[in-house]
Amino acid sequence: MNEITELSAHDLSLAIRTRQVSCREVMQATLSRIECVNPTYNAIVSLRGADQLIREADARDAQLVGGSRHASPLGWMHGMPQAVKDTALTAGLRSTLGSPLLRDNIPPEDGLMVRRMKAAGCIVIGKTNVPEFGLGSHTFNEVFGTTRNAFDPARSAGGSSGGAAVALATRMLPVADGSDFMGSLRNPAAWANVFGMRPSQGRVPAWPVSDVWVSQLSTEGPMARTVRDLALLLQVQAGYDPRAPLSLQSDEKFAEALDEPHGGRVCIGWLGDLSGHLAVEPGILDVCQQGLRRLQACGCAVEPVTQPGFAPDAVWQAWLVWRRLIVAGRIAPFLADPSNRAHIKPEALWECDQAQSLSGAQILAASVQRTAFYQRMLALFERFDFLALPATQVWPFDVATRWPSHIAGREMDTYHRWMECTLYASFAGLPGISVPAGFGSTGLPAGLQLIGPPRGDGALLRLAYAYEAVAQDMLNIRPMLKLA
Repeated sequence: MNEITELSAHDLSLAIRTRQVSCREVMQATLSRIECVNPTYNAIVSLRGADQLIREADARDAQLVGGSRHASPLGWMHGMPQAVKDTALTAGLRSTLGSPLLRDNIPPEDGLMVRRMKAAGCIVIGKTNVPEFGLGSHTFNEVFGTTRNAFDPARSAGGSSGGAAVALATRMLPVADGSDFMGSLRNPAAWANVFGMRPSQGRVPAWPVSDVWVSQLSTEGPMARTVRDLALLLQVQAGYDPRAPLSLQSDEKFAEALDEPHGGRVCIGWLGDLSGHLAVEPGILDVCQQGLRRLQACGCAVEPVTQPGFAPDAVWQAWLVWRRLIVAGRIAPFLADPSNRAHIKPEALWECDQAQSLSGAQILAASVQRTAFYQRMLALFERFDFLALPATQVWPFDVATRWPSHIAGREMDTYHRWMECTLYASFAGLPGISVPAGFGSTGLPAGLQLIGPPRGDGALLRLAYAYEAVAQDMLNIRPMLKLA
C-alpha cells in the first residue's frame, strides 16, 4: 500500500489504466496514508467518509472492466484521489474559504476547474486547508486550525495553497490543485520542496464568479512533485470557457511537449533582490544561486539584471490599489451585516477599510502604472527568454507567528510585504513556476521562481523539466515525518 502513495501521478495513472493496481487499492492506500500523517500536519480537511469513497473507487474499477464498449478510463485522472483547495467550490462538500462565516457552506455546484478534474476521472475525497479567505501566505484559520510545514511541523507551510503543498510533500496526494494571487501556489511549493505553477492569466478560467473582467490577479493552477505531473494537471485545468471571456483557447499538450528543444541557447535574467529593494533573509539568495547554477549546467546563460527598467516602489503602490479593490470586492458582501466584522480576520478587514477611500482616479492611475510595468516586462523579454527571482523572501517561520513583521532588520509595512517577490508575475499576467532550489542551514527548503514570457506556459514547463533532470539529488530529499 505504501508503494502506491509513493508513485508520481503520471505513474499512478498508468498503473490504474493498465490494471496493475485497482482504484480500490489506490483509495485504500490513500486513506491509510491520510489517517497516519494528517493528524500531525492538518493538510486535508472535510475528508469524506471512507465507505462512500471506496464505493466510488469500485465504480471507477467497473468502468475499466473488459467486455464492455464503455470499458475505458474517463481521462488521465481516472480513479485518482483528489483533495481540492478549500477556496474552490465543490458540490455537496463544504467549501469554507477558511472562514467561520462559511463553516457550513455547501455549494450546489462545482467550480469549473473541479468539473474539469472530475471529467478527467478524479475522485474528490475532501479539501485542502487554506488561510481565511485565502489571504496571507500562512495557512491557519478558525475553522480547521493550522497546517504545518512538511519538513518541520513547528514551522509555517506557507499559503494560501499550504494544505495542498503539504499533502503532496507528505504523499497524502499524488497531485494537487491550488490558486495563486500573490504567490499562493509558488510560496508553499517552495517551502515543501515541490513544484507550484501560476499559469498565464486566462489559462485556467474560473466559474462561477461575480466578476469576469477586473478580478484577474488570481488564477487556479497545478502543484506537483514532478514537472510532468504539473503539465498533465494543467492540461486538465486549462481551456477556454465562454462564460470567462478573457480565458485562453488552449489545446496545447504541455506534457507531450516537455522534451522539445528550446531552440538556441536559453538566456535567463536574474532579478535577485531587485538591487536591494526586496528584503530577503540571509541564505535565501545563496540557495537560489544554487538553482541558477543547475540551470547553467543545463546550458542556460544566466545574467544578473541590475536595471529592470521599472521602479519597484511605483509597482508596489499600484499593486496595493488593485489588490485592495479586488479583495474588498470579495469581502464586502459579508460586511453587509455589521456583526460579521467580529468573525473576519483583521488583515482582511484592513484590506477592505483601505479600499473605502479609493477614488476612480486612483484606480485608473494604478491601471496606467500597471500597463507601463507590463511594457517594461516585455522589454526584458526582448533581452531574456526567462526571468528569475526568489520564490520567497524568508525561510518558513514559526507556526505561531501570523506573518513576518521584520526581514533582515527591515520592518514590513503590510501583512503581505514579505511576499512582494511574487507579485511581478501576477501583476503582468505571466506564467511563473517555483522550482525547488535547495535547503538552508536549518534543513528547511526554499524555491527559485522562474517567470515565462506572455502565454509562454509550455516553454516555462520545458525549462522546469530540464532543471528537474539535473536536480534529482535535491528533489529526492524527503521530509522526516513526525507522526502523532
